[in-house]
Amino acid sequence: MKGLTFFMAMILVQLAYGGSNILIKISIGRGLNQLVFVVYRHVIAMLLLGPFAYALEREQRPPLSVSVITKIFVLSSLGTTVHLNLYYAGLAYTSPTVACALSNVIPSLTFVLALLFGMEKVKITSKRGQAKVAGAVICVGGSLLFALWKGGFPLKSFVERPLINMDDNTTSTSTTGSLSGSAGHEKQNWIKGSVLILISYIAWSAWLILQALVSKVYPAQLSLNTMICFFASLQSSLLALFFARNPTLWKLDWNVQLLTIIYCGVVISALVYILQTWCISNKGPVFVAMFSPPLLIIVAIFSAIIFAEQLHFGSLVGAFVIIVGLYCVLWGKRTDILLADQQPAAFQKDSNSDHNQVLEISMEDGPPTNSVSSQRT
Repeated sequence: MKGLTFFMAMILVQLAYGGSNILIKISIGRGLNQLVFVVYRHVIAMLLLGPFAYALEREQRPPLSVSVITKIFVLSSLGTTVHLNLYYAGLAYTSPTVACALSNVIPSLTFVLALLFGMEKVKITSKRGQAKVAGAVICVGGSLLFALWKGGFPLKSFVERPLINMDDNTTSTSTTGSLSGSAGHEKQNWIKGSVLILISYIAWSAWLILQALVSKVYPAQLSLNTMICFFASLQSSLLALFFARNPTLWKLDWNVQLLTIIYCGVVISALVYILQTWCISNKGPVFVAMFSPPLLIIVAIFSAIIFAEQLHFGSLVGAFVIIVGLYCVLWGKRTDILLADQQPAAFQKDSNSDHNQVLEISMEDGPPTNSVSSQRT
């Protein structure tokens, strides 16, 4: 029952990410500065989580040391500042479906990093070890194929016209003054966008690994995520001093940009971060990274309807290769989990048999003494 709870939690996480990908694509296309967006969403999350962290974790919150603060700072840099800004820059060049298809490489990247940090074990002579290694290689190869081969005929979209036309955007560099506002970002640049997104996923995979390590030394999840949001807003604010100095970029109106900021601040940076931290601390980083494929399906359907997006044959081949590699890793990981669950039962069985042997020996040793004493009487 508890395993089902973790499963449902991660499905909700992917649904939340699917909605945010669509909203972010629309908002960036309409001039929302990515650095301003990162600052606002994490300030909202910090203000939302802070009071709960202070009230609920007052007794169980461990003291902060320089080492712990440094780890949390690095955690914020990888999972928010580096990952989000590179991801949004790549998303402005490509589409949400491309970004989500490439997200299937996260489990393999996370597995490789977990292996390097000693959090995962691989017995290369076993089938499960070979499956995990081969799956990681296939996933990386599929992501490169997806990014570099846009060839093949385009597939027909679900609708003839998009519900939201992104080509009407007249935003210029002078308006945005940021990494995401140039005219080059308005054009489809498949390779550049895919490479930026892949680099952002490397940072995200490292975030998953470091999150598991930090959660062990600082298990107060609400307080941990509050500090992550604080450092994320601080780091992006410093970057905004160089790339988003235009005061008009920080002005908020009642539009889809404000809706995106509120949604991502409340749902993603607050609630989803908490769910992910909870799942990572209980099931490990590789388990969390396994739930990328549903996101691709969700966003592909939304993008085909909202943006009338057309996929190419080369994209489908690359996505198929990524998913094949992903499930090779999942099969090997699942086999490891099953063997780990069987070992305690076998150990318990051996222990019980040893205990029964001891009882038999003690019972056999007991009667002679009793018989001797009875004979004496």
